[in-house]
Amino acid sequence: MRHEKRFLTRTLMASLVAVGLSGFGAEPVRAQTPGASQGPVRHLTIDEAVTLALEQNLDLQVERINPQVQDVSISLARTGWVPTFQSTLQNQTQNSPSDSFLAGSDAKITDERLTTNFGVGQLLPWGGSYNVSWNSGRAETNNEFSTFNPRLSSTFAFNYTQPLLRNFSIDNTRQQILVTRKNREISEVQLQQVIAVTTRNVKNAYWDLVYANSNLDVQNQSLRLAEQSLKDNRARVEVGTMAPIDIVQAEAEVAQREEGVILAEAAIQRAEDRLRALISNPSAPDFWSMRIEPADEATFVPVIVDVDAAVRGALDQRTDLEQSRKRIESNDVSIRYFRNQSLPDVNAQVNYSAIGLGGTQLQFGPGFPPQVVGQSQRSFGSVLGDAFGNAFPTWSFALQVSYPIGTSNADANLARARLQNQQAQKQLESQELTVATQIRDFARSVQTNSKRVEATRASRSLAERRLEAEEKKFQAGMTTSFLVFQAQRDLNQARNNELQALIDYLKSVVDYETAQRAPIGGAGGVTAVQAGGQQQQ
Repeated sequence: MRHEKRFLTRTLMASLVAVGLSGFGAEPVRAQTPGASQGPVRHLTIDEAVTLALEQNLDLQVERINPQVQDVSISLARTGWVPTFQSTLQNQTQNSPSDSFLAGSDAKITDERLTTNFGVGQLLPWGGSYNVSWNSGRAETNNEFSTFNPRLSSTFAFNYTQPLLRNFSIDNTRQQILVTRKNREISEVQLQQVIAVTTRNVKNAYWDLVYANSNLDVQNQSLRLAEQSLKDNRARVEVGTMAPIDIVQAEAEVAQREEGVILAEAAIQRAEDRLRALISNPSAPDFWSMRIEPADEATFVPVIVDVDAAVRGALDQRTDLEQSRKRIESNDVSIRYFRNQSLPDVNAQVNYSAIGLGGTQLQFGPGFPPQVVGQSQRSFGSVLGDAFGNAFPTWSFALQVSYPIGTSNADANLARARLQNQQAQKQLESQELTVATQIRDFARSVQTNSKRVEATRASRSLAERRLEAEEKKFQAGMTTSFLVFQAQRDLNQARNNELQALIDYLKSVVDYETAQRAPIGGAGGVTAVQAGGQQQQ
């Protein structure tokens, strides 16, 4: 007993030097820590926090633009079907030397032409294309042999081309539209994924803040126990039932518990910032000053875990799997397109044109060179009547066939697209296996954390009973203050472990539910849970 007392005295003297106290009865020095921001306080339930995040989260606002971008891409792809209007206005003056007495002039031949052209062309949704044009012109010359001078002309022309094999069922424009629509669907799935992950992050951040606030209560309880022990020890020193050296350990314990309170207060501010960044609008004037107070308490509600049903639901609903399936569907569109491009290029063409002619028509007499004996006028309206009235029609039908000899570019693209599709199928199968493994792991975490809550609750109850027993033994002089402080530290750790286990359980439930709809980081929570239990000693 004497050796034990000497050992205890040396230990307490070392503690005295460590805390830098000048006297046995000095008051404990309390460090000043920056407190929480003195701004408005907002009490939030977890559902209200999720609602705010869905409205104000910046990542969600960014993701919501992606479907709109894909809508523009679809419109851009559909521009391949937009009619194209063309128009040309041209005026030309040409002077040519006279090289024959039949040229119509002794000096030079002067031709002046004014031509206009209007046309519309369009690629049709079924692969065909048409072109409609109307050409008009006025020509004047000093050639004496010209029958019309000035000469008015008008031509109406129509052309239609229809692919019969290649580009009949699908062409480049239709492929781009179908692929872009799949990308639009993928962007919607990605938006749902970001919503699910953001909801999960908000809930976990909310429970982290609940833990931080509750942990501060635990640290304050521990501090009050140490302060009460210090007060009792001073009273014993005053009445002479305890040596002054025994106060040193109590003061050291108080200083250590104050450090725990300081760290807990800082953890609250960090947890508030994480939750604030997820749910609040950074442009709000009170973004940093507003304090967030959770209105929901951490309570243990057992959750029934049906692993098989959860796996089936995840394989059917997981956004990453849905994206992979839609990418495979997009690959199928490309395979269909390249298969069509490997067919012979067979096109049927129909051409129609009609012409009208008018102006000042010269009438020549007999002899050579003929003499102009009269003239008549044919108006431009008559010319248009001939052109659009089918007075002088021209029809033509054509069948064009082309096919490359040997392996074409489309054949190579088709082979590559098929291999990429096989690869995507295997990747989907691998993803499904990974998803099933993850769901089982998350379900196991829920069950593990549920048992941890029960175990830590029992451990905390036993720690309370042990502290009560040590305090009674200390009052009876049957133990030392060192063992009392050790029991207090054990109780503090047990309370913290119980709180951590409860928060880990709630977060594992959130992860278990989210993992059935969207991928999240990690494949379970046991490792993180075990590490989390050692955050606050």
